[in-house]
Amino acid sequence: MSAFADITVTGASAGNRVTNAIAMASRRTGVDFGYLLGQAKIESSLNPNARASTSSARGLYQFIDQSWLAVIDKHGSEYGLGWAADAVSRGSNGRYYVSDPNLRQQILDLRSHPETASVMAAEHAADNKAYLEQRLGREAQPVDLYLAHFLGVGGAAKFLSTHDRAPQATAASLFPAAARANRSIFYDRQGNARSFAEIRDRFAGKLQKGMDSIGGDVRYADASASLPANAKTIQPADYVRIETQRLASAADVTVTPQPQTARLAYLMLATLGR
Repeated sequence: MSAFADITVTGASAGNRVTNAIAMASRRTGVDFGYLLGQAKIESSLNPNARASTSSARGLYQFIDQSWLAVIDKHGSEYGLGWAADAVSRGSNGRYYVSDPNLRQQILDLRSHPETASVMAAEHAADNKAYLEQRLGREAQPVDLYLAHFLGVGGAAKFLSTHDRAPQATAASLFPAAARANRSIFYDRQGNARSFAEIRDRFAGKLQKGMDSIGGDVRYADASASLPANAKTIQPADYVRIETQRLASAADVTVTPQPQTARLAYLMLATLGR
């Protein structure tokens, strides 16, 4: 049974495809669906092809090049992306790279593929959740994961540890660089430094607003349904089936894919347009 057997994709339901992809990623990783959906809404307005004008950030979750290569290197093989994970190396300076420039671009293009972007974002969030819970000694809430997205997981651990001890203390002095770069987050309009509790509450409100703005017409795969035993493996046929369903619906024709290898299937998707 295919891990994507319950996903229906048509040319008229691109929004459904995105929410289905996020739901499936949530089911595989245990990361809160509301958090993943809210984050994608904030980051890209649920647009898989969103591009930042000031950085290399792309896709639903606006991964920059380095962050994407890092998460593919760590988790790609778990989802049938071994060809991509094997191509990623890490230099002595800590930066990730792919020697073949064409292959590097194909890997980066997967950020615009909703199923891949969603499951990689969920794995990244799960890694952050485990790290934060080990450091904090408590369950990490969705807002804590969003703080990890904003400050980096190390910065979030530092922020939240202080928040839990002294929530009314001001945060700017502990994060001077972040405060200079994000003045509206760390200071109010009168120039008063915000407390840790106030900043965390504002992030929670932003995340909730992202969810609320999606409205009540969010339809996605049943998150309570059982998954097959091999659900953690995304098969190339699943990707090709989803893509060809979309292409066939758009053209009103029947398209029969003939993938030869896993790598070919993923490269097809990187080229065909997510």
